Amino acid sequence: GANKIKKGLLEMAEGGTVFLDEVGELPLSMQVKLLRVLQERTLLRVGGTQEIAVDFRVLAATNKDLKREVEAGTFRSDLFYRLDVLTINVPSLAERKEDIPLLAQHFLAKHVRLGRMVPRLSPEAERRLTFYDYPGNIRELENIAQRLLITCEGDLIEPQHVALVFGD
Repeated sequence: GANKIKKGLLEMAEGGTVFLDEVGELPLSMQVKLLRVLQERTLLRVGGTQEIAVDFRVLAATNKDLKREVEAGTFRSDLFYRLDVLTINVPSLAERKEDIPLLAQHFLAKHVRLGRMVPRLSPEAERRLTFYDYPGNIRELENIAQRLLITCEGDLIEPQHVALVFGD
C-alpha cells in the first residue's frame, strides 16, 4: 500500500550492481530521470519528499548502437557518455556459431523438467543448429532449446527433432 515505505530497485542495489537490460529502449522521459540519479547519486522515492543517497555500479546492455541513437535524437548524449565508461561488444550468435552447441546444452539443462535427464545433442543436431542465423539472438536459441525439450522425449536430440522445431 501507499502508506508503507517500499524501496525501489535502485535503492535496493545500494553497495552493489544494478543491471539495466535494453537501456536503449528507455523513453527519453526515463532517460532524464536515470541520468539525474547517476549524476547526483540521489533519488526520490515515489511519493517521497526527501532525497536518498545511493551508491551502486551500473551495467547496461542493449542491442542498439547507442552512438547512432544519440545522432538520431532517440538517446540522450549525456546519458550515453555517463554509461559509456567501458564498452564490451558481444557479437551476435550468427557471428560466433562455435558457441551455439554449448549455449544450447546450457539452455537444455536450464529448462529440463525436474527429475528428467538432460538430453544431449547428437553431432548432427549440433551441426543443424549452427546452420541457422538466429535473428532473435540468444533469446531465440533459448526458446529453441525449450521446444527441443518438448519434441524429444529421450536422452539424445537428433536432427529430426531440430527439423521439427524449425518447421522443416
